[in-house]
Amino acid sequence: MPINITMPALSPTMEEGNLSKWLVKEGDKVAPGDVIAEIETDKATMEVEAVDEGTVAKLVVPAGTEGVKVNALIAILAGEGEDAGAAAKGGGDAAPKAETPKADAPKAEAPKEAPKAAAAAAPAPAKAETAPVANGHASGERVFASPLARRIAKDAGVDVSAVTGTGPHGRVVRADVEAAISSGGAKAAPAAKAPAGAPATAPAPAAKPMSDDQVLKLFAEGSYELVPHDNMRKTIARRLVEAKSTIPHFYLTLDCELDALLALRTQLNAAAPVKKTDKGEVPAYKLSVNDMVIKAMAMALMAVPDANASWTDSAMVKHRHADVGVAVSIPGGLITPIIRHADEKTLSTISNEMKDLASRARSRKLKPEEYQGGTTAVSNLGMFGIKDFAAVINPPHATILAVGAGEERAVVKKGEIRIATVMSVTLSTDHRAVDGALGAELLGAFKRLIENPMGMLV
Repeated sequence: MPINITMPALSPTMEEGNLSKWLVKEGDKVAPGDVIAEIETDKATMEVEAVDEGTVAKLVVPAGTEGVKVNALIAILAGEGEDAGAAAKGGGDAAPKAETPKADAPKAEAPKEAPKAAAAAAPAPAKAETAPVANGHASGERVFASPLARRIAKDAGVDVSAVTGTGPHGRVVRADVEAAISSGGAKAAPAAKAPAGAPATAPAPAAKPMSDDQVLKLFAEGSYELVPHDNMRKTIARRLVEAKSTIPHFYLTLDCELDALLALRTQLNAAAPVKKTDKGEVPAYKLSVNDMVIKAMAMALMAVPDANASWTDSAMVKHRHADVGVAVSIPGGLITPIIRHADEKTLSTISNEMKDLASRARSRKLKPEEYQGGTTAVSNLGMFGIKDFAAVINPPHATILAVGAGEERAVVKKGEIRIATVMSVTLSTDHRAVDGALGAELLGAFKRLIENPMGMLV
């Protein structure tokens, strides 16, 4: 029996990916564990391994195809002793229906049985007009829809069960809801009845973002070029909208004096042992201010454990360790690799691990477990001369620390004006999980460690 190979979900949030390259061709034999393809997700390019043994009967989706939905059929494998040609013709029956490919993507070859199936299904639309069953849920069964699709439908007053889903297994996705809203074909969700005697209030109209055509009409023709979004930029946009629309942010800012930290950093770097490499003798480590910020943030979370948490609707998630994500700028966007158990690691270990993660992040070679999860994050723009800023929380984190540049400022000590190197930091906080006083306590613990850095060595 033919074996269907489908587009795998390489991360919990992945909905589609680009099939960058096939590493096998039709007629090749594969065994479990053999690498057969390279898939480009929003964050990395990852290898896909075969899970079954057989012969590649057909590559359904050509290399270079973009926007292939998760669970869409991409190849057919012939089992042991099975004719590859027959498997190629017979395979695909059990494959989930994929969405219509993008106009600029290569089209996958349609099965030969498609014309017959289309002819047999021709009378169906007439039935659908007399007894429509939107999304197959007229009987009251559960509606499968993405959280974003549900939120957009709720804001627009649309009943999500009346929307036909085009995602994997009929799941309603954002594009389905937006199409239903623009066409006016989806029925509005029934409004909840107000208690007796309550004053009637008119619902506020749902704000709609400008369409692409509306935006482009604001600019003179020929004064711009269109650069299509890649998967990374789409994911960044989606997660930022999710974060700002679902997390009640508030911000706390304070200044930290860096002179003691800079002096200690100089001493530690000078004391670094030398190791031999292909490039000659190099120090075993070279600490940066950011390495010490990561360590201080991790230790502050352990000192204020109630702030080392994540919010869920049913319970507060209290973390036992501080896993600190660090924002790294890469071409086309950013990614946040994670220093696991940063509270337990030495400064030299954090420094070397961060250099390795940042290098592999820029070449998109990180594994999902190296950038997913974490308990907090640090975003440092000090190297660009930014004095202070507020960062957007990255779910499921409840906090993120925005770090500005260290600069010489006039400070008053014991009634005298002196010069000190000062760094402004801003803590963005999820008010559902960390209240104002708790956030202030966390930031105060961080400041004490930065200004008394010897505490990070014991």
